[in-house]
Amino acid sequence: MPTSLRLAVAEFRDRPGRAVLPGVALVVGVACLLAALMLSDAMVRATNDGAPVVPAGVDLVVRPLVGSDAVLDQATADRVAGVAGVTRVHQVREVRADLLLDDGRAADRRATADVEPDREELRRVPILEGRSPAPDGEIAVDRVTAYEHGLKPGAAVRLADAAGKPLDVVVRGVTKRGSVGEDPLIVVGEGLAAKLGAPPAPKSLHVTGGDRDAVVRAAGAGFRADTRADIVAEPVDNGLEAVLLPFSILALATSVFVASATYRAVYLQRQRHTALLRCLGAHRGPLVWANLLEALLTGAVAGAVGAVLGGSVGWLLARLFDTTGLSALLGAVELSPSLLPTAGQLAIAVVTAGTLSAFAAVRPALAAARIAPLAALRTSEGQTPDRAVVRRRRVVGLVLVGAAAVMAVLGVVASGSLAAIFLILFSGITAVFGLFGVLGPVVVPALGRVFGSVASRFGGAQWKLAAAEVRRVPQRSASVAMPLLLAAAMVTFFAVTVGSAQRVEDEFGSEPRADAVVVDAGGRALDGAVGAAANRPEAETTVVLHGVDVDQRDADGHAYPVQVVGADAGAVREWLTRQGTDAAAFQPGAVLLGERHAERLGAKLGEAFTVEGLPGGARTATFVGTFTPSVLDHADVVLADPGLAPASKVLVAFRPGADPAAYQAAVRADLAASPTVLVRTNADVTAQSQRYLDLGIMVLMVLLGLSVAVAVTGIGTALTISVQERRKELALRRALGVTKGGLQGGVVAEAVLLALVGVVGGGIFGLVYAELTLVAVGVFTWPTAAVVPLLVGGAGVVVLAVLAAFGPARGASRIRPAAGLAAG
Repeated sequence: MPTSLRLAVAEFRDRPGRAVLPGVALVVGVACLLAALMLSDAMVRATNDGAPVVPAGVDLVVRPLVGSDAVLDQATADRVAGVAGVTRVHQVREVRADLLLDDGRAADRRATADVEPDREELRRVPILEGRSPAPDGEIAVDRVTAYEHGLKPGAAVRLADAAGKPLDVVVRGVTKRGSVGEDPLIVVGEGLAAKLGAPPAPKSLHVTGGDRDAVVRAAGAGFRADTRADIVAEPVDNGLEAVLLPFSILALATSVFVASATYRAVYLQRQRHTALLRCLGAHRGPLVWANLLEALLTGAVAGAVGAVLGGSVGWLLARLFDTTGLSALLGAVELSPSLLPTAGQLAIAVVTAGTLSAFAAVRPALAAARIAPLAALRTSEGQTPDRAVVRRRRVVGLVLVGAAAVMAVLGVVASGSLAAIFLILFSGITAVFGLFGVLGPVVVPALGRVFGSVASRFGGAQWKLAAAEVRRVPQRSASVAMPLLLAAAMVTFFAVTVGSAQRVEDEFGSEPRADAVVVDAGGRALDGAVGAAANRPEAETTVVLHGVDVDQRDADGHAYPVQVVGADAGAVREWLTRQGTDAAAFQPGAVLLGERHAERLGAKLGEAFTVEGLPGGARTATFVGTFTPSVLDHADVVLADPGLAPASKVLVAFRPGADPAAYQAAVRADLAASPTVLVRTNADVTAQSQRYLDLGIMVLMVLLGLSVAVAVTGIGTALTISVQERRKELALRRALGVTKGGLQGGVVAEAVLLALVGVVGGGIFGLVYAELTLVAVGVFTWPTAAVVPLLVGGAGVVVLAVLAAFGPARGASRIRPAAGLAAG
């Protein structure tokens, strides 16, 4: 072991640049891992610091059990207050509210308002900026809503009161917590809460004093009582970690692959030195251990550097998530991870990188130690690959590719079954291993030749030379291109699969529905002006629904919630007929049921059916047919009675050629005095779905880009080694009149060729298997994807490859002809 250690230290001392080359990819991989950990820590801090707290003077928190039907009301609070030793019971309440932001109108997503008492010792919601609101006329908003709408303490905003009329309030604080799935979270005082509509709903009881068991007994069945310490110890949901960590691990795995390829090239470079040691009596064991110790040291250094860079990468990712809108979905904007790692994070980085570096070096180290001394002492130009090894590799590769093709065919034949999906999955894995793992030294140079021949028509001879260099060391070229190829394949696969599935859903899978729905954001009753405003020239048919939510018993006697609507019988018949549903039998005294409910409720066509829980009592009508719920905006039961309840929504069907945006703007203008009335069109629903889809694809591409960044470092290290190996060749080119710029252009051309092999080859592979996957699930369509992001991403990879080639290219241009020709 001492000999091995001395050899490892000697290699670091004599050739530090070459020794640390394999650690470059590990630096990027570890930086990605630490960025995920640091961002995760920042989100945990933001979540913990921003979550509503249990005030210091509270001993117990009484809440309904999960899944319990227990009702937390004033009677429950009174029972708990009567327990011996209880000195105070405070109801934690919340109410729903409509924020009138930006254009002064309510949004689809209502705000949840915590009702805070006017006593500092009972307030629960921590304030980041400003102060808690006063009882009336003031609010505090969550940090996500404040960020998205530019709200600061002192800003004037509006809420809608119980009647839907604007109510001027002032933002007095910004809370530490974020929103939940883009739903605003605000804080209001007790006076303002009373103006917002329905009485605030109790969520829990804060109890001071009293015995825990006695409090639970007083609360009754279905309740639990937790101490303040229990509440504090409850786990925090960390959504950002679930998003980042898998992609960071993927980037780290890519860095191991690149490091292994680099170790192989480095050990090949010094095989003469290894052979000389073997001739002088060195055994294989100490040589292998020397290489592994060297790799361990390289990994430790790379881990330390990556840990230091992790904070910067995390900060950049946080800003990217803010820009794309992902932060708002996760409920945490403007996260500021620490720029420097903690001692624990540094230890994780060093140990992880050192272990993975040694693991990546095992196979190359064993292969280097097995080289026969006399064979290794020959010049590299005189060596030729073992034909038997090459032949076996090609046979194995062709067998794997053939097996992948057979599984793909079987998957297509079994289209629509679960087995088909697994067959395509295993086919893809086998094809990757066969085409690019085993046959990589054949496939990658072939692709390089194709791209080089095309590029040489425009760029000159240096592109041919670059393609020849890719073919000169095929194993290294394949090892460098494969991580990039896999990352490009995954990006293309997901983009094409999601894009094609979305197109198929838009064309064939969407349920029939109204072209527009006019409804109050808070469920308030609509007056006659709303119906008149909805009947614009763009509207061909409208129907006014009068809805109420009730509990209906099914055929087994179990109650479950349903939405019952009353409407004019003629208007419903016309509406359903237009949507392709025969409703001729729908007359006064009849009832229609949604397709999903008729069987569950035990209704029989032509027989009497009783609708329970309606205002004024149950009603019995004749069941005359079913309808698709989406046609009536997801109503469950329809009665021919417009007097059932106040008007709740207006459904609109447009005339051919009508402009949804113009209709929406006109109705909103007519209803300027009713800011809580929403006009939702199908275009809005489609745009929202497309927004989430685009956001998901973009985030996926960015996170997979971590692996791409690691893979591109492999191009830089491979070119560095290539320049070191070809010093005599490059010096000869200079002696023959090639300029420094010409040498730099040749090295850059090699980088571009390797990048194109990875991006284009991976793109084609991902496209093929995306289409096979669609066929496997029974979808037959031409592949569709957001082409612009893919092209921009591919161009970005090429640019990164050029940047990675800058150092090696500059090194090549500095080679002096005389010194280079005199070298080794």
